[in-house]
This record gives sequence, structure tokens and C-alpha cells, in this order.
Amino acid sequence: MSNPKNRRPLKARSWAIMQKSAQWISKKNITPNQISIASIAFSGIAGLLFLLFPVADSALWFYVLLILLCFIGRAFCNILDGLVAVEGGKATASGELFNDIPDRISDVLIIVGAGYATGMPTLGWLAAVLAVMTAYVRTLGRGLGAPTDFQGPMAKLQRMLLISVACFLAPIEAIFWEQSYILALSLIIISIGCVITIWKRAKSAYDHLEGKSNA
Repeated sequence: MSNPKNRRPLKARSWAIMQKSAQWISKKNITPNQISIASIAFSGIAGLLFLLFPVADSALWFYVLLILLCFIGRAFCNILDGLVAVEGGKATASGELFNDIPDRISDVLIIVGAGYATGMPTLGWLAAVLAVMTAYVRTLGRGLGAPTDFQGPMAKLQRMLLISVACFLAPIEAIFWEQSYILALSLIIISIGCVITIWKRAKSAYDHLEGKSNA
């Protein structure tokens, strides 16, 4: 992350634990880009654990706990890379690449994994493609000169929150049904929300660019 104006607004950046962690990491031989790449590892583990959902049986709660910990690990990486880059003075010219590409890979690993966990891989792939498209429209609009647009209703934070809640409820649901309807429902909501998000971001970029050209 090289440009503070392109940062997603997050209150968590001001938390004491995040500030102290960033200060400590900034003094080590660790780069923001390495932190960004580490987020892929957390997401990959979460995706693999999702694949094991159908055979988890009594270990489902344990898998859910590990997945939620991986989500927290990814979130920490997403915040720390920007803090170390900007506040820690370690920003690089390629920072934007490492800020966005690992996030998109992480989205796919988690969302597709959730799709396989429900026994509906096509739904997972659909939701993943649409999630990536929300970021693509944001990045394209910014590249054309429009303001960076993080509006939802299904931006990254909302997607992760929804999957986290569905994941937490999955073991409770498993007591009554074998099929993971809650996870499937979360993917349907993500898909619909992403379509709306893509439209809103594209419309905002269009309005800005057309207004700028007609000014």
C-alpha cells in the first residue's frame, strides 16, 4: 500500500494492539509485501478446512474454530501491511500490486472452499468471480481517474463477516440437517450483494468520469 488515499477506511487501524504490532514489525526485517502474501496462507488453510467439512463429523466445531482463526489472521495481515507500509515508512512502488492481488487470491480460496463445503461448488465459484469483479471495478475506476470506491453492500469486510457468521452457525445447523444450508445461503447473499456492489461502483465511476469530461 503506497498511497494512503487508496486505503479502505478501517477503525481497527487505531486499535492499540494493531498500532503496537505495526511498530514492532516495522523494526524487523519484514516488508509490507511479505505480510500481504502471508494473508494468502491463512486463506489457503481456511479453504482446505472448508473442503473437509463434509467429512468433519464431530470435529466440525474444531474446524470452524481453526477457520475463524484463519479469518482473523487474514484480517490482521490486511491491516498490518498498510500500517507497516504507511506509518512504518516501508511503502514500496509495487505496494498496490501486493495490496490487491493477494486479497483476490484469498477471496477465491475462501469463497470457493465454502462452496465445496456446501456441496455446491458452482455456487462457490460464482460468488468468488463476483467478489473479484467488485475489486476489479473499483481498481478500474480508480485507474481511469475516479475516486477509490469501497462502497457495498457486499465489499470485502461484509463478505468476510457474513461467511464468518455462517461458518459459526454451521455446527449448530449440522445437528438438525446434513446439508450446509446456512453456508449456501451466505454464498447466495454474497452473489446478489456483489452484483449490486458492482453496479453501484461502476455507476459511481461512470458518473464521476462523465461529469469530469462535461465540466
